[in-house]
Amino acid sequence: MNPLRHGDRSHAVRSLQKSLNQHGAKLNTDGDYGDATEAQVRDYQLKAGLVADGIANSATLANLAGNDCRQLLKNHDLINAAQRLDVPLASVYAVNEVEANGKGFLDNGKPVILFERHIMHRQLATPRHASDDVAHLQQFADELATLNPAIVNPKPGGYAGGSAEHQRLSHARLIDDNAALESASWGAFQIMGFHWQRLSYANVQAFVAAMSADESQQFDAFVRFIHTDPLLHKALKARKWAEFAKRYNGPNYQRNLYDIKLQRAFERHANCGCGSAVSA
Repeated sequence: MNPLRHGDRSHAVRSLQKSLNQHGAKLNTDGDYGDATEAQVRDYQLKAGLVADGIANSATLANLAGNDCRQLLKNHDLINAAQRLDVPLASVYAVNEVEANGKGFLDNGKPVILFERHIMHRQLATPRHASDDVAHLQQFADELATLNPAIVNPKPGGYAGGSAEHQRLSHARLIDDNAALESASWGAFQIMGFHWQRLSYANVQAFVAAMSADESQQFDAFVRFIHTDPLLHKALKARKWAEFAKRYNGPNYQRNLYDIKLQRAFERHANCGCGSAVSA
């Protein structure tokens, strides 16, 4: 189910309003996601400890339904991130809203991943020790690409999606565990495993263990990613959304309007009065 947000009108919004009323709200169940409904969603999220962004996403709906939400991202994670990055809380709300790729976990409890076969090819060909023979490593990677192009390939592609990505990863781990884990993107923010050293994890296995724990750990990796990229961090602090989007999403960021979405999200959170825990 798609997240419900300000401006929506539907039977799903009416159901949301009824659920909020069961938790103490006094909303008109008119199916109109207006200012009053958004305010009550934020209020419920704050009480539940969830990210108080006013968007009724899967996490909020699951919490309203009484489901186990221990793995979900918490509002205090965003508050701590704003202090660490020295930016307004509204900025952190904005990047979380726009850059998070939905849920951080699949329904089976495994972290969301995307295995990149071209990164696997690159990592297999990358020397890790002074004694490694670069030519031999490259030949090994090329031979595997011929034998198993779905798992090792100079070109990207071959995605299966969902839990099937874990099957692809399992096959890759039989070839080389480190290279395989480094060749997948992990969690709600799709941080590549090969960044483990830059992000100050002991090894790629420690990074994967953190990504498999909960969304708070996944978000921490995202914060580390920003903090360890001076230009990305500078763009966020200056609220240069186009520069931030270009550095995080790549040169095609405009195709998905990432910069515009970030600007609008920041304005919405700043204007609600709940995104100013850190001064601009």
